[in-house]
Amino acid sequence: MNHDDPVLLHTEGRIRHITLNRPRALNALNHAMVAHIDGALAEAELDDTVAAVLITGAGERGLCAGGDIRSIHEDARAGGGTSIDFWRDEYRLNARIARFPKPYVAIMDGIVMGGGVGVSAHGDVRIVTERSRIAMPETGIGFVPDVGGTYLLGAAPGELGTHLALTADAVGAGDALLCGLADHFVPSQRLAELTRALAACGTAAEIEETVRRFASPAPGGELDAHREWIDSCYRADSVEEILDSLDNSGVPAAKQAAETILAKSPTALKVTLSALRRARRLDSLEAVLDQEYRTSCTAFTRPDLVEGVRAQIIDKDRNPRWSPADLAEVSEADVALFFATLGDRELGLDSGSRATD
Repeated sequence: MNHDDPVLLHTEGRIRHITLNRPRALNALNHAMVAHIDGALAEAELDDTVAAVLITGAGERGLCAGGDIRSIHEDARAGGGTSIDFWRDEYRLNARIARFPKPYVAIMDGIVMGGGVGVSAHGDVRIVTERSRIAMPETGIGFVPDVGGTYLLGAAPGELGTHLALTADAVGAGDALLCGLADHFVPSQRLAELTRALAACGTAAEIEETVRRFASPAPGGELDAHREWIDSCYRADSVEEILDSLDNSGVPAAKQAAETILAKSPTALKVTLSALRRARRLDSLEAVLDQEYRTSCTAFTRPDLVEGVRAQIIDKDRNPRWSPADLAEVSEADVALFFATLGDRELGLDSGSRATD
């Protein structure tokens, strides 16, 4: 094992460890890493000596901050297509994780965003700590939640997922558990001990029992206290109606949410809301990933993705110039284009029904 490899693999007991190993880049995923993880899972699935897989991130800052946004930005600016190929394989990996026949344990310590959610939150045993910060931040860079994010957020209680998708807010352990993005809270100082204990496990029941033994009640979250206005304000099917409800709710936190949303890409906001509503009408993660591939491929060709990454990641001026700049300028026809069939370029994970308009 080369300790400079972007993905490290080793076996401890009957647990196959996958470690994302780009700590200076917050373990951001690139295409090679996706291929490494996919290959590791393919081998582990057929290896009778492997009882389960455990995924972690190198360093103490986080499991994974998402995809390699700088590379995607450069590819989009150059009019390339390597990002499209990356997403194709990444989304296939997300589906593999969700259907993996052996326990898939994810330690979601520290920052877990975008693609990091994709390699963790579809697993069987999802562990958060007091350091966890989990988000789908795509609307802030002119993109749309992907890696099965609209599937996960669409399944969150009430309209919590809509709130998180549109605001791009990050949540801690308690709220991640509330939203169904995680299963157990384990204090970070116990992770090393937990990992050693898992090595002695040989069945799914033993893994679950071991994790429960190390788990503690999570620190209190923030969202539960806001459920009333969140569920009321976000139930509308247009971004404009949601903003109007937030502004007129008389709740300071709701008004702040409206201000946060207004700073995001108008196109991304409208496509995201439509994607969430459509995801709820689809019958599988695979169908949702097919839909997300369409929205990602279309977003890749639009100016907001390049501009959003420039403003947030490259220049860091936090002053994106969205095009179009106003919600009123984004028509239903504009949104519909993001869901149009890609023909022979479809991802094709699910051959079943698509959500209707």
